[in-house]
Amino acid sequence: MDKINACPISMSEARMPDDVLAGIPGWEGASWRELKGGLTNRTYKVQIDGSTGVLKIDTGVRGAPFNTRPAEALVQSNAARAGLAGRVLFADDVVYLTEFVQGTVWQSSCLNSQGNIERLGSALKELHRLPLTGRSFDSSFVARCYVERISRSDRELVDTCAAIVESMRLPENLCCCHNDLVAENVIATPDIRFLDWEYACDNDPLFDLATIVEHHELGEEQVVRLLISYFAEDGAGWRDKLKLQQRFYLALWWLWLASRADSDAHVLRQVGDRLRGSTP
Repeated sequence: MDKINACPISMSEARMPDDVLAGIPGWEGASWRELKGGLTNRTYKVQIDGSTGVLKIDTGVRGAPFNTRPAEALVQSNAARAGLAGRVLFADDVVYLTEFVQGTVWQSSCLNSQGNIERLGSALKELHRLPLTGRSFDSSFVARCYVERISRSDRELVDTCAAIVESMRLPENLCCCHNDLVAENVIATPDIRFLDWEYACDNDPLFDLATIVEHHELGEEQVVRLLISYFAEDGAGWRDKLKLQQRFYLALWWLWLASRADSDAHVLRQVGDRLRGSTP
C-alpha cells in the first residue's frame, strides 16, 4: 500500500477543517470549501500550493456496514495503484484525505451514452481483480441494522426483504467489490475511476453488476451489453444468476430507504413495487 500518514487527531479537533488540516503534514493552512453530500461526514475540497484534495471528517468512529477509515484506505490504495481511484493522502479513525480526481462525475444518463456501458464493464473487471480485502460482505448483519431502524412501513415487505437477504449465500469465488456502484460514484478522467470505497469488501462480483442494473433501471439490451463487456461471449450464460442478485440488491435498497427518515416516499414505493414484481 502507498505510505499513508496516520497521525492521531482527537474528535474535538476533527470537527473543524482548519484544526484537522493543521495536523496533516503538508496541508497546514490549506484553503477549503465545503461540498454537498456526505450522509455521515462533512466533506471539503481543500487546496494548497497547487495540490487539491478531498477531506472527509466523520462525526465518530465508523463501524459496520462501513469500512473503518484505515480499512477503506487499504482498499482504495490498491485501487489507486491499479489506476481505478485517487490516492489516499491521510487516514485515521475519523479523518480521510484523498487526492482530488479531475473529471466528469457520471449521472444515470451517462449510461445511455454510446460505449459507456462497455467502458464500465471493462473497468469493473479490473476492479474485481484487486486483492481481496479480508472482510466478507455480511448482508444479514446489514439487513438487521436497517430493520432495527424501520419504525413505520410495510411490515410484510420488510419481512419479504429480510427473507430474500437471509436466503442469499456468498459464492466461493469472492472478489474485491465496490458494493455501491451508483453512477455518482463513477468518474471519467477520461479513464473510468471509482469514488467512495466505504462499503468495499469481498462479495459476489455479480452484486456490483446487479447494482448498476437495478439502481439505474437498465433495459434488457443494456444488460446484455454489460454482461458481454464483463464476461465476453459467455455473458448470456450469467443472466439468471444476475437476476437473483438484482432481487437481492432491490431488497437491501428498499430496507435502506425504509430505514431513513429523509427518504423520498415516491422512490420507496417505486422500489417496493419493483421488488414485488420481481421473480425469485
